[in-house]
Amino acid sequence: MRFDLRDLPTATRYKIMTATITPRPIAWVTSVSADGVRNAAPFSFFNMVGDDPPLLALGIMHRPDGRLKDTTSNILATGEFAVNLVSEEDAQRMNRCSADAPPEVDELAYAGIDTVPASLIRAPLIASAPASFECRRHTVIETGPKQTLILGEVLAAHIADRFILDAANHHIDTPAMKLIGRTHGRGWYVRNGETLQMDRPPYDPDWRP
Repeated sequence: MRFDLRDLPTATRYKIMTATITPRPIAWVTSVSADGVRNAAPFSFFNMVGDDPPLLALGIMHRPDGRLKDTTSNILATGEFAVNLVSEEDAQRMNRCSADAPPEVDELAYAGIDTVPASLIRAPLIASAPASFECRRHTVIETGPKQTLILGEVLAAHIADRFILDAANHHIDTPAMKLIGRTHGRGWYVRNGETLQMDRPPYDPDWRP
């Protein structure tokens, strides 16, 4: 069946796209407001988009009334944020941070989350996260009346020591991190389960149509 998204309401577009573009990694973003209030919020419109410079992208929707979410306001005000990846162990604490708390609430304290200082930015890192990335705002694009695309340059990466297999060669035990992602439907998540490996084949110069 063909769906013409140009003719569909926003909620229907969202339903179709989030039901099919899965799994989506979760960016558990920590930031600090201009007044020093800490914030933590999860976003699944997230991924890596380059390595020179190293960039990641966050797609952040506005609040239903059109106001910016606290994460967006903080990044615009300070130019800094951290992205923390989410393990199964942290799932409930991450989910607690998705509550629509007022801007003056320290959501890290609200969810009972321990943090450690970052090395280059003001925003804290989540202590239990398997991996965290210190980011500086690179580009902000208002892609629609109620959505913002933020590109962040990764300044530093922190990987928990227990997941480092070979530090000299930067080999990381990704399956052991037990990362979770978002999938179809409200409140549904996916575990990092079975994998398959396929090496990229060379082009066959003798191929003929």
